[in-house]
Amino acid sequence: MTTLSIGELAERVGVGIDTIRYYERSGLLAPATRLPSGYRRYGAAELRRLLFIRRAKALGFSLPEVQELLELSSRKSVASIKRAAEAKLADIDRRIDELNQIRHGLESLVEACPGHGRAEACPILHALAGEAPR
Repeated sequence: MTTLSIGELAERVGVGIDTIRYYERSGLLAPATRLPSGYRRYGAAELRRLLFIRRAKALGFSLPEVQELLELSSRKSVASIKRAAEAKLADIDRRIDELNQIRHGLESLVEACPGHGRAEACPILHALAGEAPR
């Protein structure tokens, strides 16, 4: 593979150039080389790392968590990586439970609202204001 410019790398991975620059500033990604003109050049290692970051983000990992996974992967600590993934899965399950509770509450409010009449009588507005329905 020949080296890629920042624009070529961004296009290959499907992220913006500013995202790549942000990852560099955050220490998640470093360019392989710079041309005498100062332009960044990226190789296969940077492409793989950026794809790793993108996939981890798609699975819900935050950037600090991605950084931790990258550090763990460099130490080849499979048990630690599994524990991090299990923790993320538990966090996602907790958030899904919370969202389901929110959904059920909102569903009840929508069912209670006739969808017509005066705003003062709207059960949704009363619930949001913390008032008992009138």
